[in-house]
Amino acid sequence: MSGQYSRRATYTLTASTFVVVHTYLAYAAFFSALAIGTYLHYQKIVKNGVAGYPQEWFPSVSATIGDWYPERNIFQILIAMNSGPRFALVLLQYHLQRSSTSRLPGFLCITGIARTLSCGGWVYITSSDDHDWHDILMITYIVCNLPWMYGGIACTSHPKARSRRRLVANSFFLSLVPMIYFFVQHKVHRVPGAYTYYAFFEWSLIILDILYDSILQIDVEHAHLQITVGSSNGDHDIVVPVGKKNASVDVEKSKQVSKEHKSIINPKATEQATLATDNVNSSVLDFLSDLYLSYISWSVFTSLTPVLFYFSVWELGIAGSEFALLSTLSPALLSIPTLLDVASSRTGRTILHCLTLIGLQAFALKSPIYRLVAVAFASSMMCIGWVVDWSATPPSWGYQAMLTGLGFLMASVSKHANHSNNPVWPIVHEVSGGYNKIGITLALLAIANFYTRSTNSARAAYPSNGSFATSKSDTTPLLTRRYWALDGIALGSLIFTLHCFIADSSTLIAWSWTGFPIKGPVPHLHGSLTHVAQALGLLLPTLFSSSSGIFSHPIWFIYGSASAYVTYAYKDWTGYVGGLNFALFLMSIISVVYGRAASSKRLVRTYTTAFLVNALFDVVNTFTVAYAFVPGGEIFRERTDVVLAVQMLAMSFAFQWPSISSPLPASAFRLPSSFKYRSQAMLSILITVSLLATMYCWPAAPQPYRSGSRILRAGIWTVHFGIDNEGRDSQRRMRDLIRDMELDVVGLLETDLHRVVYGNRDLTRVMVEELGFYVDLGPGPNQHTWGAVLLSKFPIINSTHHLLPSPHGELAPAIHAVLDVFGTPVNVIVAHNGQEETPLDRELQATELARIMASVYPQPVIFLGYVVTRPHASRPNPYEIMVTDGKVHDIDKDDGDRWCEYIFYRGLYRTSYARVSRSTITDTELQIGQFMLPKHGYGVTIESEESRYLRAWYYEMSEDHLLPPAYLPERGGVRGHSYHVFNLPLYYKLPEGAVL
Repeated sequence: MSGQYSRRATYTLTASTFVVVHTYLAYAAFFSALAIGTYLHYQKIVKNGVAGYPQEWFPSVSATIGDWYPERNIFQILIAMNSGPRFALVLLQYHLQRSSTSRLPGFLCITGIARTLSCGGWVYITSSDDHDWHDILMITYIVCNLPWMYGGIACTSHPKARSRRRLVANSFFLSLVPMIYFFVQHKVHRVPGAYTYYAFFEWSLIILDILYDSILQIDVEHAHLQITVGSSNGDHDIVVPVGKKNASVDVEKSKQVSKEHKSIINPKATEQATLATDNVNSSVLDFLSDLYLSYISWSVFTSLTPVLFYFSVWELGIAGSEFALLSTLSPALLSIPTLLDVASSRTGRTILHCLTLIGLQAFALKSPIYRLVAVAFASSMMCIGWVVDWSATPPSWGYQAMLTGLGFLMASVSKHANHSNNPVWPIVHEVSGGYNKIGITLALLAIANFYTRSTNSARAAYPSNGSFATSKSDTTPLLTRRYWALDGIALGSLIFTLHCFIADSSTLIAWSWTGFPIKGPVPHLHGSLTHVAQALGLLLPTLFSSSSGIFSHPIWFIYGSASAYVTYAYKDWTGYVGGLNFALFLMSIISVVYGRAASSKRLVRTYTTAFLVNALFDVVNTFTVAYAFVPGGEIFRERTDVVLAVQMLAMSFAFQWPSISSPLPASAFRLPSSFKYRSQAMLSILITVSLLATMYCWPAAPQPYRSGSRILRAGIWTVHFGIDNEGRDSQRRMRDLIRDMELDVVGLLETDLHRVVYGNRDLTRVMVEELGFYVDLGPGPNQHTWGAVLLSKFPIINSTHHLLPSPHGELAPAIHAVLDVFGTPVNVIVAHNGQEETPLDRELQATELARIMASVYPQPVIFLGYVVTRPHASRPNPYEIMVTDGKVHDIDKDDGDRWCEYIFYRGLYRTSYARVSRSTITDTELQIGQFMLPKHGYGVTIESEESRYLRAWYYEMSEDHLLPPAYLPERGGVRGHSYHVFNLPLYYKLPEGAVL
């Protein structure tokens, strides 16, 4: 038996592993419960005995971990798994701090065990099980923390560990003061919303508590403490801590390993390191594969926000899906050495590419929930892959930066060519304009090329250790930057700014749009100019790569800041030219900003910070318009100017300021001639494709459907941001219904999609290009509204954009356009008023709209809008204000089943009115009003109520006046649409004596 034991191999484990495992398991337990609970039971876990959502909008720890399946069970399983590392942590601390002259370490060990047991108590006895015992054990835990934390500080000899413990401990106990205050406000004074603020401080205690215990890692690593399992003499199995006795030997060994590490890490890493200068000399096929994989990465990254925003739209507030943004913080996992080693290998990088494809394959999932989970997971894998690529050795920084820029431009061009939708996004499929299967097939071929290519033409020099880029193929010393946080902030701001402004070629045009007569660019015609500017921005570093200081010089930053200001402050061609210069600036600094981040001393922290900053900008940018629907959103109301200024300030950290910057190695910007030529050729190809797409998608000439009979058919539709009930893009489905109904004038609401969370899309592209419409995009994204669009088959003589009075709620947009309808000027007003919760806003908005309509009396008027009022509701409700003061008629006063959408008119003969069900396109019906113009030069001669309500059957009307009969319910409707409420269109006879 002894011989058997003697042959057993020993296994040595670094003791700090227990600390790391404890930290990750603890954070995983709490934050997985928070994520799952927010996603599945958000309104339930924020509700308490005083108030619910929206007054309370963030859950407490107790509600998160103790009330609902499955988050409670997952949390408890992870805590159970963490019990071993937790007790090991207590014993390790005792081993390091024990002393023959002091009993304090022994007391702390007993306190630590009691603290751990009380933790298990309040974890497994939740407030729902027994509120009193849960609170008793929680208080016991906090009381134990007092000697545990401050006693631990007293016993700590390592200065870095002692200072960090002191900072965390002080923060922990200081957080108790506001937490208790808000608990009293909630429990005693029963103040709605107080428990949310209490919850924030409660969560901060959890974070600080785990963070305090994680500091033990510094002590353990300093002592070179190891745990050995197994024995060499074979007598028995033993656990041997190698502590102070062997510390000097370990230190010497560590120095030797560190010295060797600088010259050679291991054969595998060496092979990868020598690829740094070879990757840019790879074959054309390898270059194209790398470029396509960069395009796929940007496609997955930009798809995350529109996929998650689907839930926010239906909730009209925070839905919990927003936490999916945190999936982009996955680079933090690279602090785990094993994961870093795997991700840095070619096999691991190939696996990450394959997992990223899950985001593309999500198009096949019917459930929006499953689609979000798939895209969030794919984004997390993609971000890890990005970081591995970006943090390679200096000779490949320029290559990776150029690939990133080319992939981004390729994604924008693909949107331009596909009606503002990326053809591989999961929100599109074959019916809605997707080419998902082709995209996935090409991605698989690119991945196969990446995995099978020869070593001498491999893609990049991947890091193989915690420092990422410590192995180098050139002889230039790698200059590491001191301020890793600033580098991460700059990179995060650049990623967001690229995504926000130039991910779609028409976003800058929407920022500059002012209406008719046209004094600036048009999206479907001039979008290629944005691509030209982007291409020039990428081209410049290839022309001046030997003079990299140009693009990191403060003067270049001033140029970019001035361009950003012109983009924000000016309209029409002036504003757009500023935007083009801004696009050029952003693309030109990609290599600088990425190089700064890659040269940081703390790469994991740098890149995690970058993606956190990007996520924060995503949220804050949305709050500038969605402030009325999120708690605390008022402070961001209409502050795009401040957000943009902060973006520029954040990017300024990447520039060559004397006090915070150090020069980058010249190899970071050196590009071989072969790669320069390929990049320049690809830029030319992408610009050519963009121009050809513009020509191919040239809009059809607008022609009214019934020009001979002087009939105008108008509709109003609230289209829910172009996302249908299944989470798919709805442009083509909208086109089909508008085409079938033969609408000449259409007002579309909730249409301003030029934000990151909406996918930076132009909702009008399909209808304008395929059906032939003049289009007024309405107030742009810098006007902070949900958007309004006017589509017209008739020439738009003039249009004016209005921001209606909105002192309390969301900003209300309106378009007042004058159309040339068969030679007669007709005023059309499209407007989106505020919500029921803001009656003063609705009253003021209705008053302003009535003023606009009355100001053009007696000219013909058609109002198409979202009003939020009951029919015939008296003042201060909008109905009476708009009808009476605006001097207009309701399209049918007898239709009492309305609330949101209304059609009013004046100076025209109404001949039909219909309400068409929405199917699954949106949450609101399409309302249609049909009008006939009096003879040119005449007005409405008979306008009494009796003459306006001469109702007729469909067979009494001429064919020109009939709406499509296929949509009658008895005929089954079309694609889920049918006439509803009345179950058929209402028709009205023309009064006798009307001059037509």
